[in-house]
Amino acid sequence: MPREKAETASRPRQRAAYASGDLVSDIYEMVRKEIAAGALRVGDRVTEVDLAERFGVSRTPVRDAISRLEADGLLTNEPRRGLVVTVLSHQQVVELYFMREILEGASARLAAQSASDIELSMLEELSNKEMASLDDIDALLDINRNFHRLMMLAAHNRYLLRSLSQLTLTMSLLPSLLDSGNRARAAAEEHRAIVKALLARNREDAEEAARQHIRSSQQHRMLFSLQTGVEDNR
Repeated sequence: MPREKAETASRPRQRAAYASGDLVSDIYEMVRKEIAAGALRVGDRVTEVDLAERFGVSRTPVRDAISRLEADGLLTNEPRRGLVVTVLSHQQVVELYFMREILEGASARLAAQSASDIELSMLEELSNKEMASLDDIDALLDINRNFHRLMMLAAHNRYLLRSLSQLTLTMSLLPSLLDSGNRARAAAEEHRAIVKALLARNREDAEEAARQHIRSSQQHRMLFSLQTGVEDNR
């Protein structure tokens, strides 16, 4: 059985409760979360029929959700294959990290200036939890997402938040490497350095710590790709 069909068959049919009342948004979110969690991997085929059957809905809202996913760059139409989860090229990953370093650095700088004491306390608490959870990859993934999301919010700049949210969406196409090598501990220590600068309200140090964190993350990903021979982030 081809890989795409085998994987499609292995994913259970879902008849979820659509709490928001907006089928298109709910389907969009479910597919986005499947991509972020790795249930749908880069390069996997996606069809209207499969999604409609799995989510127990008609094809019309699925079609609209797919259009949104394509517009956000999470799905791509490939010749002779059809719709697939987007595979980022090496150059795209380089460009992505370039922008992430700039934007997250700016976010940390603004957070050092504008974050409330409560927001800084929450970031410190997340950093402490991260250090205590180095052997729990699921907890680390949640903490990492919450840490970066909170720092984005603590910058208190709606336009920066919008740009970083779009960037984070694209980053979900890249599998987390927190469970490879010593990346989990390194990331936790880098987060701690960011928090230290934020608590001191030192804008320059906060920006540099955040930028160094992203550079370190990119270096780890590139080394991982070289060592494993993985190309095109499949």
